[in-house]
Amino acid sequence: MGIMLVTGAGGAGRTTVATAAALAGAHAGRRVLLVSAEADEGLGVDVLRPSPAADFRREFLALQERSAAALDLLGATPFEDAELTELPGSAPFALLRALRDAAAQDRDLVVVDLPPLLDALALLALPEQLRRYLRRLLPPERQAARALRPMLAQLAGVPMPAQWLYETTARWEAELAAVQAVVDAPTTTVRLVVEPGPAAADTLRTACLGLALHGLTLDTVVANKLLPAESPDPWFAALTAQQHEHLDRLRTGHGGVVHALPHLGRDPRGPEDLALLAVDTKPATAPEWTVEDRRAEDGLLVWHIPLPGATKDELSLVRRGDELLLAVGPFRRNIPLPPALRRCTVAGAGLVDGDLRVRFTPDTGLWPKTPKTPKTP
Repeated sequence: MGIMLVTGAGGAGRTTVATAAALAGAHAGRRVLLVSAEADEGLGVDVLRPSPAADFRREFLALQERSAAALDLLGATPFEDAELTELPGSAPFALLRALRDAAAQDRDLVVVDLPPLLDALALLALPEQLRRYLRRLLPPERQAARALRPMLAQLAGVPMPAQWLYETTARWEAELAAVQAVVDAPTTTVRLVVEPGPAAADTLRTACLGLALHGLTLDTVVANKLLPAESPDPWFAALTAQQHEHLDRLRTGHGGVVHALPHLGRDPRGPEDLALLAVDTKPATAPEWTVEDRRAEDGLLVWHIPLPGATKDELSLVRRGDELLLAVGPFRRNIPLPPALRRCTVAGAGLVDGDLRVRFTPDTGLWPKTPKTPKTP
């Protein structure tokens, strides 16, 4: 199954491009599902709509039911379905659950209409971030003690609150892991939609940095709403020339493919219009994060982290335990170190043509000893 995540600048036509991609896949005989809160139905493609309100009520009532014994101890009055209204921030979680549910279906292609770029990048990073917080606040090692809690609860006569806390945490961890597996899958790619204009190049650079930091693949850039190349009207001709100038900059700044889609002169009005906006691409491959063994040459291990478009003045990194805290531009990520590098100390770092090279020196106290070859008598 392929997962296509569509995002871009606000007003660039993300939903239209996502719908056109889903419809083109369906017309090609593929089993397609479109995940979108805004796409029109009745276009010949199945649509799964995230429902933040219903999702919030369902999850809240389920948590309340599992916590009933603890809430009774506190004298709390439970909520009923009819009185619950969703809280701010419910929409991202509903979209992540919809993504997880869509990936579980028997489909050839799932197209996901994501929010604008910065919100989309924050959304895609959310499962990994929340799992890290859960592991820090409730480490898995401590959960071994929960086997004693049923006995203690029986002696005390009431359920132990910590038990449902750990059980709830374990359920959240499983759900977040399932979503992260979808996001991190090699068959998941990202399509960026921009309108060729002054902000397009910055949007592309931001997308490349944010996606690369989280190991995601940008397969295609779609330059949407491109005006006709020639016009007798001077004002219109100047606007068209400006668009094409920014389109050239996009093609220069992106190593992959940039597809230009025409402005139809109106909002798309059905399958015929959407067919004009379909983009056929081959999935791209994300650059790998590799560890280069240079111990024989200079006693180092070098971790190569691809960050296309990054500059030295916007980079910072700090080693903390078994993690590398990496910040680039507006983005931050706590990255677990590969096992071999956990037995090393950081010796320095450098950025060369978008390749961040973090140098590590093996710690002699932690690095495995090489057995000596016995001498031949």
